[in-house]
Amino acid sequence: MASILDAKIDVIKGAGPRKISLLNTELGIFTVGQLLRHFPYRYEDRTQVHTVATMSPEMDFVQLKGKFRRFETKGDGKKKRYIGYFDDGTGIIEATWFRGIHWISQKLAVGMPYLVCGKPQSFGSSMSIPHPEVEEQGATGTGKSSLAIHPVYPTTERMKTGTLDSKALSRLQSSAVEIIKNAVPDNLPEKMRTFFELMPRGEAIRQVHFPDTTAKLQAARLRLKFEELFFGQMKILRDKLERQGQTPGIVMERARLVKDFYEKHLPFELTGAQKRVTREVYADMKSGTQMNRLIQGDVGSGKTMVAFLCVLLAVSSGTQAALMVPTEILADQHFQGLGEFADKLGIRLALLTGSTRKRVRDKMLAELAAGELHLIVGTHALLEDRVMFKRLGLAIIDEQHRFGVAQRSKLWSKNKDIFPHVLVMTATPIPRTLAMTVYGDLDVSVIDEMPAGRKPIKTSHLTDASRLKIFSFMRSEIQKGRQVYIVYPLIEESSKADLKDLMDGYESVSRAFPDLPLSIVHGRMKPADKEYEMARFSKGETKIMVATTVIEVGVNVPNATVMVIENAERFGLAQLHQLRGRVGRGGEQSYCLLITKDKLSRDSKIRMETMVKTNNGFEIADTDLKLRGPGDMSGTRQSGVEDLRIADLAQDGNILRQARRAAKHILSKDPKLESEENQPIRSYLDQRNGGGITWGRIS
Repeated sequence: MASILDAKIDVIKGAGPRKISLLNTELGIFTVGQLLRHFPYRYEDRTQVHTVATMSPEMDFVQLKGKFRRFETKGDGKKKRYIGYFDDGTGIIEATWFRGIHWISQKLAVGMPYLVCGKPQSFGSSMSIPHPEVEEQGATGTGKSSLAIHPVYPTTERMKTGTLDSKALSRLQSSAVEIIKNAVPDNLPEKMRTFFELMPRGEAIRQVHFPDTTAKLQAARLRLKFEELFFGQMKILRDKLERQGQTPGIVMERARLVKDFYEKHLPFELTGAQKRVTREVYADMKSGTQMNRLIQGDVGSGKTMVAFLCVLLAVSSGTQAALMVPTEILADQHFQGLGEFADKLGIRLALLTGSTRKRVRDKMLAELAAGELHLIVGTHALLEDRVMFKRLGLAIIDEQHRFGVAQRSKLWSKNKDIFPHVLVMTATPIPRTLAMTVYGDLDVSVIDEMPAGRKPIKTSHLTDASRLKIFSFMRSEIQKGRQVYIVYPLIEESSKADLKDLMDGYESVSRAFPDLPLSIVHGRMKPADKEYEMARFSKGETKIMVATTVIEVGVNVPNATVMVIENAERFGLAQLHQLRGRVGRGGEQSYCLLITKDKLSRDSKIRMETMVKTNNGFEIADTDLKLRGPGDMSGTRQSGVEDLRIADLAQDGNILRQARRAAKHILSKDPKLESEENQPIRSYLDQRNGGGITWGRIS
């Protein structure tokens, strides 16, 4: 059956050269199987006939039976429209056409029975359906096609203008379903299908495109969602098993530096969550199996201290450690912060970024290769081929979502003979369902407790009308000795968007606070200039920092208590939460002011309400997932999440958990999938992986 699903789409009836070209270029569809994986994004339930008396503009779709009483043309030129007054016995509605008027006027007649379908809209005091579909009903009142559930497919503008709209796609899908008939082999064992009450695969493919009933459509979608998520988890878990079997880890048991640090230099009592996560990481590093662990922790939860404790175990055990971060500002901050402890413990620490001068870099790389440096902090510069270690035992990657899997593996392969333990960290909370898919190959630890004394940040949503009130509040905080961030989404004025830009904002703040020194930081500044401005703000020499989102990650100024975010509606939830986390790092009450325009979209309103309501990063992440979808969230592009064609991680968490449990159960009993019962799974995985078949294909 694979041969039929892998057949080129030119075998499908109606797939001419023009349509094939559009499918290839617009949707990346080349085979029958790929076409069948192009699922409807919604359905029109044409099994019900509505009435004019009961319909409303809130309804997505209505279907009416009746007759046109009269037609008339109104307006002229571009405003010309053709109106048919349709009567179904309970009332009259206007059917309106703005295009194809000549053709429509020739096709429709007064007094004939028709079925009219479309989206109702209110127009003044009357109701109308713009550009409805109209089908003749004949003398008996039955149309050429029976009432059914009709699929609606995603298309592009180019497809619509190239005669491949949703209806044309539906005809091609009908031909494709006819070609495969019942010859699709099932890729799930019958026992599993029975246990989870799943529809056979071939039947699910047919029903998802052309459902007989709503119940069968739901059963088909359940089957295909489960399959998609199950094989995703099988791939992740098999890769993890293979890695664990092939990559022994360095056993790290010496803890001299850890003991010394705990007894003499630990600056504060660790939270219970920090202690628990440190124990989990230590267990991995002592196990003899190479560690791949993710630490999730909200902004300010103390991930860096946990990472440093892990560095101490690695260095105590005679190996080196590397900490890779996404920006030079953050790298420098870690270097300065950890340097204080490293000096006390006799650990040699170095900083490597794109700005490191050649003479300094050459000396540093020689010392690193000779094993004389214990810990190196750096940016992407650590991935360069010339950066070699004598014995890299621990690789830490901060803000994992900023780095791709390929970059992670390049750091991982810096040693020739041994594999270092890998610890990845993120302050971007990830919903559990998404973490299972994005980070399914990693063991996950969560720091879910904030350090003692941290007060929740008070967040308010304001508009431009409150500008004077905002400036007054900023001045009152500054008079208490505090500092303020003001963040803008743009550096320069944009002709395409009505936004407060950074330079205009800087001038406005300068006029409002002529007596106060300001700092300004943005992504186009030279690293040395950014560093200079950040240092002035960190030392308290400037009281207000005007910046773009370059400060989103890792800037730590405990004295800053106010975060003002201009045009907050232009930021995603995760970014707003990250920015808010730049304040609230000291013991004082901190505030986040979200400034937006007056009129907001529905999604923008939800984002603002969510930020005001909660400081919990995981709640925020769940809302973000529901609003944006998994393919749009940071860090998921390299994970395969975007290949999900029918499953929705925001809605299908329960199906994902069942699919993961099923995959784990099977692999625990039959890790190589050798049993007769698991042959459908193995055959499908082998075919897809070995035959160059993409993860998104159905075959």
